[in-house]
Amino acid sequence: MSRNYKFHNPEGLYFVSFSVVEWLDVFTRNEYKNILIESLAYCQSNKGMEIVAWCIMTNHMHLIFRSVEGEKPEQLLGDFKRFTSKETVKAIQENPKESRKEFLLEQFKKAAKKSSNVKYYQFWRHDNKPIELWSNGVIREKINYIHQNPVESGLVYKAEEYVYSSAKNYAGEQGLLKNLIIFNMVMI
Repeated sequence: MSRNYKFHNPEGLYFVSFSVVEWLDVFTRNEYKNILIESLAYCQSNKGMEIVAWCIMTNHMHLIFRSVEGEKPEQLLGDFKRFTSKETVKAIQENPKESRKEFLLEQFKKAAKKSSNVKYYQFWRHDNKPIELWSNGVIREKINYIHQNPVESGLVYKAEEYVYSSAKNYAGEQGLLKNLIIFNMVMI
């Protein structure tokens, strides 16, 4: 399969997952997760990204989104990944408390050498597969999957306890990201 994203419907609602190269646990530090949060908020405010659900795990991220201002969803996601890749690598380079700095940067360099379109550091893997969500049942299934990820991983007992996801929003509380499009979970 080509590495290109397959977003066949530019107005569709999509579920995507993407991971750090070699499934490296980069997002064990909040400052790195916050880069993703700030970028998602920017995409909401300035690039027409509607977000339905999201979750940041230690080495990957899940997102349900759509593009509403004419930008193609693959371009929107590509911009997000390029920006967060550069910013996270920069944050790792500049973090004096990062004990894994040399190891992480070396892994990103190795991954870049294997890629024809990355110059210095490859942060995100290229193999995410967008899934267009076509029914209320499938949307509910993917939202539940996203929110249960931290529970299944043993990070929390209840999904809404995990700060770095939209589960809190679905529990009627304010999460880290504002302006989510909350899918009515009781819809048929």
